[in-house]
Formats: sequence, structure tokens, C-alpha cells
Amino acid sequence: MKPLILLLPILFLFAGTAAAQNKADVILGEWISELKDGKINIYKQGDQFHGKIVWNKTPGKKDEKNPDPKLRSRDILGLVILKGFSFSGDAWENGTIYDPHSGKTYSCILRTKDNHKVLDIRGYVGITLLGRTSSWTRP
Repeated sequence: MKPLILLLPILFLFAGTAAAQNKADVILGEWISELKDGKINIYKQGDQFHGKIVWNKTPGKKDEKNPDPKLRSRDILGLVILKGFSFSGDAWENGTIYDPHSGKTYSCILRTKDNHKVLDIRGYVGITLLGRTSSWTRP
């Protein structure tokens, strides 16, 4: 009986860790941009989350607005626009989002709502008050 009593706290610890990982992973998969002009696949690499464009409405579109002239000829398709997010309780933070429409990169926070069917992307400069929120949906 004593081994069972000692084993229970360890099982609860692992169950809590697994639940936290599952909560963090709800963001994984495909999302449709607010303008419905792109589909972004969010994936996990190590303990960070990233997202790349896997479909865009205008095939062959280039990254023309990029501030680096050497990158303006690259395709939008396959471009990693979400980088370096880590899960923190109820949001994915400390990452950046690249906006191919403007060629600018912003600090960013991601949050899900409506039972994880909507992803709110808050891009900002400096503090979150100085930003804009866009909502992506599941396909």
C-alpha cells in the first residue's frame, strides 16, 4: 500500500504536465487570415511556436514590401511570419509577427477564444496598447 501512496503524487505531477502541454498545443494547425487571403500553419519547434504561410490567394506573390531589398524577390508562400512564441498560461507571448502587406515586423501576443476556433493576434510596437488585433479562424 505504501508504494501506491508514493506513486500517486508522481502520477498527478505527470498528468498536470501533460495537461499544460495539451493546452499549449491547441494553437497548432491551420488558420485562415482575417482578410481570407492566406492560410497559416502554426507548428511547434522545441518549446517554441512558429507559423508559416501555406496558401495565399495570389500565387507567385513576392515579398515586395520587405525592408531588405535582397528579400523582395522571395515568395510569400512558405514564408515564416510567426516566430519564437512561448506558452504562458493563457497566451503565447514573446514572439514576433511579420506583416507581408507592409513589410514590417511587430512584437506579438496570441490568444484563442470561442473554444479555440478563433485566434486573436495582437501586433504591437513597444507596449500592447500601441497595436492592432487581427482575428484568424480555423478553416
